[in-house]
Order: sequence, then structure tokens, then C-alpha cells
Amino acid sequence: MTTKVTVTGTGTPLATADRAGAGALVCHAETHLQFDAGRATVPRLFAAGSSPADLTALFLTHYHSDHLVGLQDLVLSHWTMDVYDEFGRLPIFAPNGPTTRFCERMLDLWDDDLEVRALHNMREPKPKIDIRGFDVPDVLTEVWSSSDVRVIAGQVRHEPIVGAVGYRVETPDGVVAISGDTVVCDEMAELARGADVVVYEALRMDVIAKRPPDKQYIMAYHADTRLIGKQMAELEVPMLMLTHLIPAPKSEADRQAYVDEVREGGYQGEIMVCDDLDSVVLENGSVFRASI
Repeated sequence: MTTKVTVTGTGTPLATADRAGAGALVCHAETHLQFDAGRATVPRLFAAGSSPADLTALFLTHYHSDHLVGLQDLVLSHWTMDVYDEFGRLPIFAPNGPTTRFCERMLDLWDDDLEVRALHNMREPKPKIDIRGFDVPDVLTEVWSSSDVRVIAGQVRHEPIVGAVGYRVETPDGVVAISGDTVVCDEMAELARGADVVVYEALRMDVIAKRPPDKQYIMAYHADTRLIGKQMAELEVPMLMLTHLIPAPKSEADRQAYVDEVREGGYQGEIMVCDDLDSVVLENGSVFRASI
């Protein structure tokens, strides 16, 4: 038995043809856990060998649109696939506040569509949404578990966003940490301590610093590549998967620049500057690149 980590979306609010919105899928046996649901999450799930119907649970990091715009599609797809009954609701875990409020209201615009569909298929006129909110924890806190997998939430630093979290997934094969959006911080270090794989958002500060002043604000709440390298070196993480790439690399030279900057921070482990659907597998204490 293995654990597979697939980055379902590596993009940002700036839409591109080849990068879906933020998301990562962690699969262990029949347990399929999706983290965030940016644009095009549903087709990426199918391409990764999963589907909305296969998901065990969904975990959200915060309420920025690029992490949520695929959520309605995912929930509606889950419902239309005939798995959305009182025993098959998809649990959605999210920090209390703006993120849970979004979840509570997200289907309101679809009232007419849901009503006419329900008339034809003899189901309730609106999917029941199983929102499981939790307060942003001061210390790492378990929010979900099964017999052999558990998910732990921890605060990260993405101010002025209120209530941003990252997640830590522990399986018999190893530990996966998922940053969500954050600066490099002590809180993220706690999530990643002892991890075999870290899925970390990344921003190239030198590039963004050359943009007009009104475009530089994103430097204040995203993760600097060099600081990522320093932190991951200190934690001795074997595998680093960079995602939410700012700016998106357009050439091999751009891609190599991400690697070089992380190396400048001192990290000597394996680095993946991820494209959508890039995957790794954890097995018998080892981590290796995989293919879909």
C-alpha cells in the first residue's frame, strides 16, 4: 500500500491555459483527500485517477477566490453523480469565519437549476452540504481521521486574510504537509516538521520587486523561495513540491531559477517545480516521483 500526492492545480489568480487553480490530492488506498478547489479542479481530479464521487473529504485552507472557485463545480458534480444522499455527503472541512460562510452560501445562485433538476430526478431540491468548520488552532490540531490516516490543521501567516491554515496528512507511508498560502513562518515549520513531502507555495521576490509598486503587495503574504530553502534545509525535508508559482515559469530557465533560489537558501533535497498533475509516491519510507 502506498500514499500518492498529486498537485491538481499549480496556478494563481492569474488564469493561464495550462495551470488549474490551487489544489492537491492525497490518496491512500480508498481514502482520497482533496485540499482546496481552485478553477478546473474537477477535470484535474479525473485526470489524476480520482473523481468527485471518489473523494472521502475536502479540506479548504482559506477564502481567496483562486482556492475556491472550483468548489461549486465539485459539489454540484458530486451531487449529479448520484452519490450525494444522506449517507454520501462530501464533508468539507474549513476554518470558521469567511471560509465557512462562503461554503454556506455557495449554492444559492443555483437554486433554479437545482429545483428543476430535482423535479426530474426525484431528489431533494438542493444538495445537503456537510460543512465541518473548526476554529483556527493555536497548536496543531487533528480535524479528521480514519483507521490509518489523519489530517491535522495548523495556522499559517497570510495576513490580511483571516483564518488561513495549512494541513498535515499522516499515513502509514509517511507525512505530507500542504502550506496553502503563507509566508515562510514558524507555524509552517511546525506543520512540516518530520514531513517526507512538503507542498509549498512559492514566490520569486526578485522578479516581483521589479514590477510596478502597485503590483508588489503580494510580496507581503507569499513564501519567498530562498526562505523556503532555508526552512526546508533546517527541517531536512526529503521532497519539496513547489506550487502556486508566482510568476508562472514560461521556460526551462524560469523553472531552473526556482530551483536555484531554493538552493541558495541551503536546501539540498529533491525539488519539483510542479506542473499540474505532477505526483510523488510514498512507500516503505521512501519518496519518489510518479506518473499519472
